[in-house]
Amino acid sequence: MNALSAYMSAAGTRALPAETTEHAKYHLLDTLASMISGSELPPGQAAQRYIREHGGKGATTVVGSALTAAPIDAALANGVMAHADETDDSHNESRSHPGCAVVPAALAVGEEHGIDGTRLLRAVTLGYDIGTRVVIAMGGAAFSYESSLATHSIAGTFGAAAAAACAAGLDARQMRWALDYTAQQSSGIVAWRRDTDHIEKAFVFAGMPARNGVTSALLVKSGWNGVDDIFSGADNFFVAYAPKAQPDRLVEKLGERYEIAQTDIKKWTVGSPIQGPLDGVEAIRSRKPFEADQVQRVAVRLAPSVAAVVDNRDIPDICLQHMVAVMLLDKTVSFHAAHDKPRMQDPAALRQRAKVILVRDEELAKLLPVRVAVVEIELTDGSRLSERVSAVRGTPRNPMARTEVIDKARDLTAPILGRETSERLIETVFAIEAVTDVRILRPLLQRS
Repeated sequence: MNALSAYMSAAGTRALPAETTEHAKYHLLDTLASMISGSELPPGQAAQRYIREHGGKGATTVVGSALTAAPIDAALANGVMAHADETDDSHNESRSHPGCAVVPAALAVGEEHGIDGTRLLRAVTLGYDIGTRVVIAMGGAAFSYESSLATHSIAGTFGAAAAAACAAGLDARQMRWALDYTAQQSSGIVAWRRDTDHIEKAFVFAGMPARNGVTSALLVKSGWNGVDDIFSGADNFFVAYAPKAQPDRLVEKLGERYEIAQTDIKKWTVGSPIQGPLDGVEAIRSRKPFEADQVQRVAVRLAPSVAAVVDNRDIPDICLQHMVAVMLLDKTVSFHAAHDKPRMQDPAALRQRAKVILVRDEELAKLLPVRVAVVEIELTDGSRLSERVSAVRGTPRNPMARTEVIDKARDLTAPILGRETSERLIETVFAIEAVTDVRILRPLLQRS
């Protein structure tokens, strides 16, 4: 607790390595773009409806709208928008989506206190470090597979709290109290898997964690105290949630290994298990171009637990069979195509979808937490083509270039903000150190 709280309290004034700063800008832009695109989807519309009907008065930005709200309400709404679909980033070892909770929390408290762009970036980076490490200490991916708890919400809640507390400028002891109140708000069961509209999922992964993290930071900032040792005391968090936890992993390589650099950015705006298969189809097509009607059969091999997440789902962007069909037809998967639910009933798409077979491969389960995908395509001329994807584009082992991150952000934001504002937002994020008050970002995040 001494090492953790001291590190957290100093994060706002500690310079980041240049490479980490670049990664942080990628994830900040990617998450802001996810909020903006998510503002038009059903979860984003639901979030704005809540703000209009029940949101408290305040001057904090509600992204993708003309609304403002109190910081806690704005964090909730922006979090829901950030995970309104499967566009935002993900951290494999902790089985979490850090950005969709961390960035809304840092932005909300950052606006409340008028922090500069450098501190915003450092707060976001701290959020990724703390939220993911809590779950890593609990057992990481293995804990996620064995538990009925949603690690997405646990990592998101602690990450949001750390980012918000950094933005609020809490000292070392106040950081302890903020972690205490965060632990008391950590929850989430995997019932969200039955959510067909992505609204509950957006709340559990992002809206609730962002709201709870901001609440923790602002309570302590206002003068509340709490328990000093929620991770090491007699009735600590790990005793309650993960008795086999390794608490020392909370501080493992803090300041050396930055988890924001270990977090995936999705090339395709679809569920994580579909990323590899789409990469595979694209790679095969680059070697031997073909049209959809030339395809006889597509077999996609995934580990059973991974396949279960995306097997014939009702939502297009988490339905593997439909997304592969779209890829065959369009030769790419745009944000619009990934969210075109009526197209799931289109005869042309259904014809291609009937060719797609999802194979649950036990051998690939042995490689987890690395998600390996194998794509096998048989053409009508008898050709058989295959691709094994062990490092998905956008993961730390196969990272996206700055130009790719920008292209994705442009695709997500330009249709809503307009081309000129979209370009200004991108330029501002990559020059975030020049921003003296994050409140000046509002015109770049809202509709005109």
